[in-house]
Amino acid sequence: MTTERIVGIGAGAKELATEDMTLNIGPQHPSTHGVLRLRLTLDGERISAAEPIVGYMHRGAEKLFEVRDFRQIIVLANRHDWLSAFSSELGVVLAVERMLGMEVPVRAVWTRTLLAELNRVLNHLMFLGSYPLEVGAITPIFYAFREREALQRVMEEISGGRMHYMFNRVGGLKEELPAGWTARARSTVSEVRARMGDIDDLIMGNEIFRARTRGVGVLTQEQILQYGVSGPIARASGVDFDLRRDEPYLAYGDLDVRVVTRTEGDCLARFECLLDQVHASLDLADACLDRLAELPPGPINQRLPKVLKVPEGHTYAWTENPLGINGYYLVSHGEKTPWRMKLRSASFNNIQVLTELLPGNLVADMIAILGSMFFVVGDIDK
Repeated sequence: MTTERIVGIGAGAKELATEDMTLNIGPQHPSTHGVLRLRLTLDGERISAAEPIVGYMHRGAEKLFEVRDFRQIIVLANRHDWLSAFSSELGVVLAVERMLGMEVPVRAVWTRTLLAELNRVLNHLMFLGSYPLEVGAITPIFYAFREREALQRVMEEISGGRMHYMFNRVGGLKEELPAGWTARARSTVSEVRARMGDIDDLIMGNEIFRARTRGVGVLTQEQILQYGVSGPIARASGVDFDLRRDEPYLAYGDLDVRVVTRTEGDCLARFECLLDQVHASLDLADACLDRLAELPPGPINQRLPKVLKVPEGHTYAWTENPLGINGYYLVSHGEKTPWRMKLRSASFNNIQVLTELLPGNLVADMIAILGSMFFVVGDIDK
């Protein structure tokens, strides 16, 4: 679109034909959080239109589900959000167990809840460290990775994996907990909680960080609801909804789930929600460890037939993943493979709101806004 403007001051000012610029951010990998592409229309330094373009990482996971049995699909499910692998596995096995009418041993229920919260902390610590990099703060990521490494050791000991844990199974968990593991997990949770103040002081006490994020990228509740945005991003805009409290699954119904919210809806509020959620999740982890200590010895999984077939029918299971609501729609024709498994991933919905969020902002603020959306591109493209 070509527009005519008057430039210069006073007599003799001449009209200059100007044209909006179209700028592509991405899709080269280092440009953003994965291979996302943003097509921006710029009026000088200000964004007038934005279009997120996805699909560069598409693996066709939903189609691959159809040719793998109900044990094998877990390995596909835990890879779309590689920062929340345990939680992503969880949604699949919950859907299958619901179709089977299977009751999972109580020790498996509480252990799953514990590991889901530890995985949530690991996810949030990654963004708490990497987001300040977007606005020029280098040091916080070293503090965040110090805490991540402590928790990663706990998760690695129990599952053998550092990112893709593959510890969930239909009917429970892969195997019994190692001897002394709960004591080491409790000690690690205590250490991480004691040192979270370092990250809090380092970032939240930084005037430059607060100036770059306060009042920037404000999301309204109306926009949240229109686009199906969920998780910490939605709660930062005052949407007080969390499946763990409002539609409890696993052992959340027996826990006091503290839902962290803010009302400002800006970049700073989203970051504060993430930071406070770490403390809330560490409290839930302690509560799970207390309950596991009280439980008598017992099985941690169900014995399954060699060939697992799910009865004909369909179901929908959803979980409060670290980045928001994940949904799993399972359709079975009574075979050993799903007829259809549809994933509703949190990041896909969350990123669509950039179309309304970015216009009107400066290009420099776009970097701060993009980082505050806390997305994983694999979770968008599946």
